[in-house]
Amino acid sequence: MADIDLASIKTIDGLDVAGKRVLVRADLNVPVEDGAVADATRIERVLPTIEALRKAGAKVVLMSHFGRPKGERSPETSLKPVATKLTELLGADVLFLDDCIGPEVEAGIASLKDGDVALLENLRYHTGETKNDVGFAKQLAALGDIYVDDAFSCAHRAHASVEAIARLMPAYAGMAMMAEINALSAALENPKLPVMAVVGGAKVSTKIEVLTNLAQRMNIIVVGGGMANTFLFADGIDIGKSLCEPDFVDTVKEITEKAKASSCEIVLPVDVVVANSLAEGVETSECGVDEIPEEALALDWGPKSVALLIEKLEGAHTILWNGPLGAFEIAPFGAATFALAQEAGARTKAGKLISVAGGGDTVRALNMAGAADNFTYISTAGGAFLEWLAGEQLPGVVVLAGGATPPQSAVA
Repeated sequence: MADIDLASIKTIDGLDVAGKRVLVRADLNVPVEDGAVADATRIERVLPTIEALRKAGAKVVLMSHFGRPKGERSPETSLKPVATKLTELLGADVLFLDDCIGPEVEAGIASLKDGDVALLENLRYHTGETKNDVGFAKQLAALGDIYVDDAFSCAHRAHASVEAIARLMPAYAGMAMMAEINALSAALENPKLPVMAVVGGAKVSTKIEVLTNLAQRMNIIVVGGGMANTFLFADGIDIGKSLCEPDFVDTVKEITEKAKASSCEIVLPVDVVVANSLAEGVETSECGVDEIPEEALALDWGPKSVALLIEKLEGAHTILWNGPLGAFEIAPFGAATFALAQEAGARTKAGKLISVAGGGDTVRALNMAGAADNFTYISTAGGAFLEWLAGEQLPGVVVLAGGATPPQSAVA
């Protein structure tokens, strides 16, 4: 994203929206159990934008996708439970509309008073959404006077409500969108040095682009999870029966060479916690990475490795974190992840570190460690966060910065 002028993105700060219909693209794709929202985190992220627009006298029209209905309507993919939760969180009635385009939707929006909020039904009930169809985008644009994108987690998708619509009407970034862009820019584009990345996860194959990009930008990359095993294997170390991708050894060597050329240090474990199976209550032991028993699995970093990580962290001013160090969901294989999270959180709280983290597993691990609240910023985005780390251009950000090209459409 470095070649995009992020400073050119217009925000809603000071925007005159009184009496105007403001279309807000949010990511309200939240877990629903038994007809009720089970986790409102993503809804809560968009509340400041909604409240600011309401206070300024806008008629707020929210739109979002929910699941993957592929054009087919069903109760399981309806946004109605989200409307109920929004009503609760806002302390004000939210008008739920049974579609996202059409005369009935237009009539519903026309009934709104200044400060009112409406929620459109699932955008993906129309196939034009995922096709970035201009015709569908025009139908959406007709519902509002101003467009606000507050869904960074959808910014990697060139969809009609994200990309095409932003070229059809005045387009602005919402508060959550700008918070995410600013946090990631601070950590990746213009970090306070030295900057350290922690990249974990099971497979190198899923994060090749991320590792390749970071190897040319970071001062230190800590490679954790099953990925570390493949790096160790590439160094000729026998890793027993640990998760490994031998087919990606050449890729690992290429990443390592890029890191060397950019004076980026790659940090791997020096000792590990091993067991013969991944299960709670299993017998564990610690050993050097060159002493892993033939039948064992390396499932977490050992105490010497944790001490090494904390030493590296003490020399860093910025940390960018995506992915755990070990199989943290099962005790005791979260110890290294939790120790690093707690240290990073403490240093952030003390004003010594800027800490940015993202990815579902990472957020869960930070919460389990009790460290999440101390981090500078935690991203709720999944694919968009990873694509930003990989240096990809995100259509939803590019178009807000005025750099998009028109999409192709089968509908005039």
